[in-house]
Amino acid sequence: MENQLRAWDRVQIARSAERPTSLDYIRGVFDSFLELHGDRAFRDDGAIIGGIGVINGISVTIIGQQKGRNIKENIRRNFGMPYPEGYRKALRLMKQAEKFHRPIICFVDTPGAFCGMEAEERGQGEAIARNLFEMSSLKVPILSVVIGEGGSGGALALAVANEVWMLENSTYSILSPEGFASILWKDSKRSAEAAEIMKITADDLKHHGIIEKVIKEEEPVSLENIDRVTDQMKQGINDFIAAHKGKDVDTLVKERYDRFRKM
Repeated sequence: MENQLRAWDRVQIARSAERPTSLDYIRGVFDSFLELHGDRAFRDDGAIIGGIGVINGISVTIIGQQKGRNIKENIRRNFGMPYPEGYRKALRLMKQAEKFHRPIICFVDTPGAFCGMEAEERGQGEAIARNLFEMSSLKVPILSVVIGEGGSGGALALAVANEVWMLENSTYSILSPEGFASILWKDSKRSAEAAEIMKITADDLKHHGIIEKVIKEEEPVSLENIDRVTDQMKQGINDFIAAHKGKDVDTLVKERYDRFRKM
């Protein structure tokens, strides 16, 4: 896609309701997928989906943040903003993957973790921190792909990975441009200006070594042309699994640790 698009243009594309969700990519990339539910403590969070998939004959654990396509779906999915139980479900599945030696593939697409009172009462900060801590030492390869919005700690809780990839029109940032502008200038209307300064686009982050790969979009990805992206993604995931297959666990963990230490 043409690089003339401004950062704010890409923010709008990343947020588009027409953009494919985690489940759309799972259906397009993997040969099969069995969804698993619940955190075994409180409830099942619709904002995070996860389970076991198969790609090229290899079993993997898949976890993704899930938005809806309409108001009814978005209420069920809480607009892709996970509660603590969503992150605890994700961690449960990651620990299961470690036990059975399955690579972990994460799809990141959230404006941020839900910040309502009930989420704080149930330990939102601890749940995110626990994911960061546990993911840093998991003894299986982890790949995270930002497919839309990658917002704040809510995104990072699924992105402590050996490699992080981004779709060309996705974003990855510490907070929204509106929030940045409100804090820095006390004026959320300067969000377009903030988006440029924040360097939140895939090309910017690849240039600065924050991510490993940009998946190109000839035009903004939608359900009509998703196969152009899923074909790239499937080949890339196969290559990622093959590249990490023979590594011992100490090397996997050290490479993940070193990746974040250099930033």
